[in-house]
Amino acid sequence: MNKKQRQTLKRIFESPVRSDISWTDIESLFTALGADISEGKGSRVRVALNEVRAVFHRPHPKRITSKGAVKSVCRFLQEAGVK
Repeated sequence: MNKKQRQTLKRIFESPVRSDISWTDIESLFTALGADISEGKGSRVRVALNEVRAVFHRPHPKRITSKGAVKSVCRFLQEAGVK
């Protein structure tokens, strides 16, 4: 994991929840952690990490992830055993 990915991980777990995290940074983090990412219908993205699965929606038209989506990513990472 490179420095930017470690910063993204730290920002996901910060409190209060941040609203300035780019979705591409989150996808890059998933890849660095070894997650399997596949495309769903429309803007859906399926992610599997350590036998935990989730479906997220890519934000559009903006590239910034909403607070609710950041909370979901945080919960997913916790369930997958990422700290």
